[in-house]
This record gives sequence, C-alpha cells and structure tokens, in this order.
Amino acid sequence: MIIPARVPRFIQKLYPHRVWRIESSSNEIFLTFDDGPHPDSTSRVLDLLNEYDAKATFFCIGDRVKQYPEVVEQILAAGHIIGNHTQHHLNGWKTSANEYVDDVAEAQGFIKSSLFRPPYGRMTGNQARAIRKMGMKIIMWTILSADYDQDISPADVSKRVTENIENGSIVVFHDSEKAELNMMFALTELLKKGSQKGFKFSVLDKK
Repeated sequence: MIIPARVPRFIQKLYPHRVWRIESSSNEIFLTFDDGPHPDSTSRVLDLLNEYDAKATFFCIGDRVKQYPEVVEQILAAGHIIGNHTQHHLNGWKTSANEYVDDVAEAQGFIKSSLFRPPYGRMTGNQARAIRKMGMKIIMWTILSADYDQDISPADVSKRVTENIENGSIVVFHDSEKAELNMMFALTELLKKGSQKGFKFSVLDKK
C-alpha cells in the first residue's frame, strides 16, 4: 500500500502537539532526512545540498551515529543540524513506553538534540508525552517522499514531492542505501524546481 504524499489535515488535528509544518513568513521548505548517518548516501546528500546552498535536518539513529561519528561531523560542519530518531529505530507501536523512552534517552547521549522524530511515524500517546517531558519537540512531516518504496519509480517519488510543496512544508527523505536511487533523483528535482520558484531550504532549529 502506497501512503498518500500529504498528511491529511484531520490526522494533523488529532495530534496537535506534534509538528506537521512550519508557520513561516519566508518562502521556506524544510528538508529532513531519516535513518542515517550512512557513510555513502549521507555524503552524497551533503554534496548535493551544498550545490544549492540548501540546509537540512538529519534525524539520526543513535547506533549509526556511534558507528559513523565522522559523518555526523560532516553534517554539522556543513551548517546542517541533527535530531534524535531513537537508538535502534524502534517501532513505538510494538514497544513498551519505558523501553521506548530509554532508547530515546540512550540516543540523546550521542545526538544531544531537542528535536525528535519517531521511526515510521509511530508512537503512542504515553510515549509522546514522555518525550515532550524530556524537553523534546516531536517533528512529523507535511510530505512523505516514499523514497524507500521499491515499487515506486524515481520519477513518481519526485512528483510526490514537487507537486505538493508549499511554504512551510516539512519534507521527509531517507539517507539510506535502500532509498538512495529514488531519494537522490527526487531531491535533485526538488532543489532545482524549488530554487526556481524562489524557495529557501532551511533547518528546523530556529523555528
């Protein structure tokens, strides 16, 4: 099943304490990348973002930060920021609240960010309340690229993104080996077309 590109408004209203888009007076898009860092895919993303002077937020898995600290250094040195994506990419719907929160706390030891995104977008109300009590902001998304779906072509992934962007959109990609082909094609098209339309690509930390 292919998930719709845009999150329906009624879903956003059901979870008002989670961030789905950014109110901005500027013409801005907020690029985000999940599941890294990856020694190859993340580096290619950084090179492409640099070409367009675009900034992004990388939601990192703590265990991979532990494996590839030099890639995180590259992310930060390029003016991007990182967020917490749990230590072991846990599905909140299949994990107890205590185990989930402990895993997020473990990841904080490597990531140290006030931004959190639940893997798969799945977490329970109890987990969400505990995460907010830790002083973290839960970042969801406006547009899901579905770059990880092997049944979708790069061109279709690109359309999902470029045909739905508007000021304040949070777009989610994945800097992973599985998603790389779709992601790099769609990201290139978004940066190209977004820049032509006068969009600025910004990080989330100042919002």
